[in-house]
Amino acid sequence: MTYARSVCRSIAGRLSLVAALAVIAAVALPVTGANAKTIWLCKPGEKPDPCTPRLSTTVYSPTLRRLRVTHPQPAAKPTFDCFYVYPTVSDQPTTLSNRQIDPEQRSIALYQVARYSQYCRVYAPMYRQVTVTALDSGNTESPAQLKIPLSDVTAAFKLYLRKDNDGRPFVLIGHSQGSFVLEQMIRKLIDPNRTLRARMLSAILLGGNVLVKNGRDVGGTFEHIPACRAVAETSCVIAFSTFDQAVPSDSLFGRTSSTGEHVLCVNPTSLLAPGAQPDPILPSAPFAPGTLIAAGIKLLGLTQLQPATVWSSLPNSYSARCSAAGGAHVLQLTALPGAQTPTPSPDPSWGLHLLDANVELGNLVEVVHMQGCAYALEHAPPTPSVRRAACPG
Repeated sequence: MTYARSVCRSIAGRLSLVAALAVIAAVALPVTGANAKTIWLCKPGEKPDPCTPRLSTTVYSPTLRRLRVTHPQPAAKPTFDCFYVYPTVSDQPTTLSNRQIDPEQRSIALYQVARYSQYCRVYAPMYRQVTVTALDSGNTESPAQLKIPLSDVTAAFKLYLRKDNDGRPFVLIGHSQGSFVLEQMIRKLIDPNRTLRARMLSAILLGGNVLVKNGRDVGGTFEHIPACRAVAETSCVIAFSTFDQAVPSDSLFGRTSSTGEHVLCVNPTSLLAPGAQPDPILPSAPFAPGTLIAAGIKLLGLTQLQPATVWSSLPNSYSARCSAAGGAHVLQLTALPGAQTPTPSPDPSWGLHLLDANVELGNLVEVVHMQGCAYALEHAPPTPSVRRAACPG
């Protein structure tokens, strides 16, 4: 077994503990401002900003044959914002990372959220997260330590609302540890606040086991925020974990022991059109070399496409559907003829966790675009000029 596989197995074994203790800490301890000034990984006007790359894209066939190059144009005046919280990526040798911006944070921002800059202003705070190193070492985080990631992100979001938001609608985007932190922040700040709920276009919470009551689209994690079920619906949640094989009984994703509840799965393609297929988008640049997440990505066994463009896209290569087989509620990805089949990484219990943010990235970007359009048209007279500003392209 490789060292990277051992590390990832350790993360898998304790990620649910991190989430559970974060819930306890959020309930038991009041959230206060961060102890130090918020540091932004991504923010409009900041240089460098890994969340605002060029959008040039090489489109490939399922067999990786180059088809064409596209040049999507970013909105001249984005009408909404995206607030992003990154997953467990830090290789720092401490239990909690500091807020130094390392190569792994720049890479994950490019991989997971930068493409949304086509339509929104992207804000991404640095936060003192539980590190990959700590999870591998077997160190036990104290309740006080587990409060810190939530405190940092909450302070950054409040700062954003106070200094930068100016009443604009926003999208919340998270993955893995980032989703767990956002879930707790949403429960405390947004779910009970009618005004903030109305301005939240959606919360995209991937690999975070959002719970809903059986037979309903709400309840469980949130009391008032339902699952998104239409592309023009806002103030709702999109959540899923991706697998391309049967979900093991020991999987940490898609399963819950909570009676009367199940893990939410919302397939972004189903929001756009019947029969729509995933539009996987990945950066052409490899993930930060030498990092543990880079090693996990390598274990997926996929050919790394590295065209001259910033991005590569593989439409018509996969189908996807939400499945409840075996009691696990997940997004099941199926490779179409000629397409590559990813290997679960680091083992089958993780499924395609490392690809959650990318398997339907093109679809998710289009969904938030349409949600922003719907919000703008609802809150302003639908004149041609407003329609053009709200829905560029």
